[in-house]
Amino acid sequence: MRDAIAAALDQVGPRLRHLRARRGITLAALEKTTGISKSTLSRLENGRRRPTLELLLALSLAYGVPLDDLVGAPEVGDPRIRLKPGRVKGRTVIPLTRAPDGMQAWKIVIPADLTDPHLRAHDGHEWIYVLSGHMRLILDGKDWTLNPGEVADFDTSHPHWFGSTGDEPTEILSIFARPGEHMTIRTG
Repeated sequence: MRDAIAAALDQVGPRLRHLRARRGITLAALEKTTGISKSTLSRLENGRRRPTLELLLALSLAYGVPLDDLVGAPEVGDPRIRLKPGRVKGRTVIPLTRAPDGMQAWKIVIPADLTDPHLRAHDGHEWIYVLSGHMRLILDGKDWTLNPGEVADFDTSHPHWFGSTGDEPTEILSIFARPGEHMTIRTG
C-alpha cells in the first residue's frame, strides 16, 4: 500500500505541470489565484516538495478539477464515477457502463457544428433519448429532428447518422446492444 501511495504522489508534480501548461497559466498567475508562492508551486511541479491536502485543495479549486484528477486516486467504490469522457467522431462521449462486451450506455454531447452526415451501418440495436437541444437523425433515407424528451429506437444495421441541427449543442442518452443482447421494451 505504501508503494501505491508513493507512486501516486510521485505523479502529482507531472500532473500539475501538464495541467498548468495545457491551460496556458503562468506560475505568477497561479500564485495570485491560489495564494501559493511561485517557488512552492515550482517545487510541487518538479517533485521537490510533497503535496499537502491544503495545497491540493487550493489547486483543485483553481483549476476546477476534482482532487482525484490531481493525485490519480485508485478506483474504488462505484466504478461509474471513475469513467472518463472521450471524443468519438467529433462528439464528447461519457460512458455510463463499464462492460466492454455487454450492453453499452453513454451520455453523448454533440457540438452545434456537427451537421455533416456520414451514414454508417453495423450490427446492433440503438435506443436514443434526447436530453437537450435538437438532434438530427438520418435513418433509411429519412431525415428527422428529435426534440428534448423524444426517443429513437432502431436497428443499426440500417444506414444511419445522428448529429446536430446546427442551432445548438445536443445532449443525448444512448443505449447500444450488440446482436444477441436484449433490451427490455415496456409499453403502456
